Amino acid sequence: MLSLHHRLPAPVCALACAVGAIVSSAGALAATPSAAQPVPAPNSAPAAPADGGSGLSSPMGAGGLPAGQGAGYHSPQSPIKPLQPRSDVVPWSSLSNLTKKTLHDRIEPVFTSEQKAMHMTIRRVQGFMVPMDTKPGQKHFLLTSVPLTCAFCIPGGPESMIEVKARTPVRYSLEPVVVEGRFQTLQDDQYGLFYRLVEARQVE
Repeated sequence: MLSLHHRLPAPVCALACAVGAIVSSAGALAATPSAAQPVPAPNSAPAAPADGGSGLSSPMGAGGLPAGQGAGYHSPQSPIKPLQPRSDVVPWSSLSNLTKKTLHDRIEPVFTSEQKAMHMTIRRVQGFMVPMDTKPGQKHFLLTSVPLTCAFCIPGGPESMIEVKARTPVRYSLEPVVVEGRFQTLQDDQYGLFYRLVEARQVE
């Protein structure tokens, strides 16, 4: 029996595996108590999110941090600095502000009017790279709101990542990168993604 890697082209398999790993790890981290998972003290204010907005993307309930939803959680214990507010990029708080509809075979995003208005327009986004291969320069990668290399952070859901297809390779970095391209909202993506940036290029 052929393996998944034999049935699918390498870039496609890498994308599917990366998306699945992000969502799965978010649920596992939120569901399993550990010393690395931040637990806020009673009556304490929630930590600032990755994009400098106001608190977590959803209210803190009795069960603790939200699992696999919103923009994720960038822990103050992280050795990697969080994203700094910029007026020229789309904030993750705008991208993660949506509801989802559960169908029999998938979860479908319900985009806001603001998100629909961004479809096929030129936009800038900043985030942390998730490479699709081992090359130093990446033309196809994911951009996420929190670094997946951070053991103290909790990834968000599909609304916390953007698939990027660049014109020219973008050098992989642990530091945040900013890219500009044609923004797309995805209603029924086969990998469960909500956003894509095509014809992208890196900017300062």
